[in-house]
Amino acid sequence: MIAYLEGKILRNEADGIILLAGHIGYEILLDNITLSMCMEKSKVDEAIALYIYYHVTDRQPKPVLIGFLTPEDKEFFQLFITVSAIGPMKAIKALTRPVPQVARAIEDRDTAFLSQLTGIGKRTAEKIVATLNGKVLAFAGAQSPVPAAGPTEVTDALPEESQIMVRQVAEVLTEQLGHSASSAKRMIRQALENNPSISSPEDLFDEIYQETR
Repeated sequence: MIAYLEGKILRNEADGIILLAGHIGYEILLDNITLSMCMEKSKVDEAIALYIYYHVTDRQPKPVLIGFLTPEDKEFFQLFITVSAIGPMKAIKALTRPVPQVARAIEDRDTAFLSQLTGIGKRTAEKIVATLNGKVLAFAGAQSPVPAAGPTEVTDALPEESQIMVRQVAEVLTEQLGHSASSAKRMIRQALENNPSISSPEDLFDEIYQETR
């Protein structure tokens, strides 16, 4: 069974990518957020690393590979599909918001938020809460916005150009990927300590996700 793949994007598709790994092209389905992050990394010709959920059943005999940037996202997905009426294909389309936001909505019993996810109606949202409430708190984190001056606290000694880079990355981490402000600061600080020569948002993202592998 395939659990992890690393390679370059051979071609992007509407709902995923073809990843070239070891001279073999793997068709991998991705949620919209993961697809966007992968395309950003591919712009600078960097390798894409994905944790894979391998799906095959009697009713779905053709193997389907679903990719995630972190083991935590994959683990949440595996919990999400334990909800009745939500299979892997429906789940990957439904995850149009960052995992921490979805998990927080489940813990807060916010069916209105969950109903806004693609393909999730009110009844399914209620099933999600009934099945997963109390089980996904570890994925929720703190949903607090990044203060305007927050990111500069991490790197006050950096030149202005680098501080702009840090602010851009912190924005994506919190507003698009659902990390808390404190988590974003910690990841950025650790990445810059590990590699002080980082000079672009793409390099900073790459170093951050190297740390999460």
